[in-house]
Amino acid sequence: MYKNDFYTREIHGNYEIYDVGDFDLEDGGRIPDCKLAYKTFGELNEAKDNVIVIPTWFSGTSKDYESYIGVDRALNPAAYFIVIINQIGNGLSSSPHNSPEPISMSDFPKVRIADDVRAQHQLITEKFGIKEVALVVGGSMGAQQTYEWAVRYPDMVKRAAPIAGTAKNTTHDFLFTQTLIEAITSDPGWHNGNYNSNTEVADGLKRHADIWAVLGLSTEFYQQEKWTLFGVESAEEFVSGFLEPFFQGMDPNALLTMAWKWQRGDVSRMTNGNLQEALGRIKAKVFVMPIDEDMFFPPRDCKAEQKLIPNSELKVIHSIAGHFGLFGGEGSYYHDQIDKHLHELLAIGVADEIV
Repeated sequence: MYKNDFYTREIHGNYEIYDVGDFDLEDGGRIPDCKLAYKTFGELNEAKDNVIVIPTWFSGTSKDYESYIGVDRALNPAAYFIVIINQIGNGLSSSPHNSPEPISMSDFPKVRIADDVRAQHQLITEKFGIKEVALVVGGSMGAQQTYEWAVRYPDMVKRAAPIAGTAKNTTHDFLFTQTLIEAITSDPGWHNGNYNSNTEVADGLKRHADIWAVLGLSTEFYQQEKWTLFGVESAEEFVSGFLEPFFQGMDPNALLTMAWKWQRGDVSRMTNGNLQEALGRIKAKVFVMPIDEDMFFPPRDCKAEQKLIPNSELKVIHSIAGHFGLFGGEGSYYHDQIDKHLHELLAIGVADEIV
């Protein structure tokens, strides 16, 4: 356990803490006194049916979704009660670096996507008394959690919008993520997860960022010199001046915790490995929203799953930034697409759609 100044309210904005209590995990471990960091926008109506749940993505926090929210947007806090919940291990919720013994640092237990969603369900039901969710929406690992919500709680979730993510991780994506893991663990300073500061793993975090520079963007992003979208003037500056500093402040074990569960995201764990049966459980109206240039979760992988989901549609998002399109660097070009589809989804009367 150590203090990491990256995970502060000064950087990530205000958030609240929910005490889950002693939380048993699917893989047999336990997080004593588990805590979820969350942020809300808007007010819960009397019927408690205006709820939008947003889970976070890899390395991200609740701060990253603020650009998706606004009174002139689909995610409108004047109409909806929006709850952004930080996944376990992301640095704000219970994580390796902020947890005391016996689960501190290298002893932090293995966490599954399903564990995140069960804890999130406890938060919104016990803290707010919510029984119905109008929409679950999230990008990347947030999409994995969105699928888990829709499959695990089919009667509760009325609409779902997984953006740039899959219900079951592919072998190809597993291997992608393994390179991100090995970039960190190959650094001698990682010391089997028992370093004294993230700065001791600076080389590993740099390599981690460099891999993201290759896989997180598209070939056309570099061909068209679109690094200017991130406020830099060259490819070299994009890597050394943006991506590397972006990851350098993060906790290595937090990234590893999230990467492990990302690799193993799979809703068919609930149906003995039968993905069609798992996705067939979904009662929500679903818009599957891949990003066209995404090398992690390409549209063809998302489309194959979408075909297995009753009452679903495929809505492809266009972004030259690939997976990093999620950051909204293209401004209104990207966000207008997201808002258009979410407006349409939220306007659907789910009682009429769901049999």
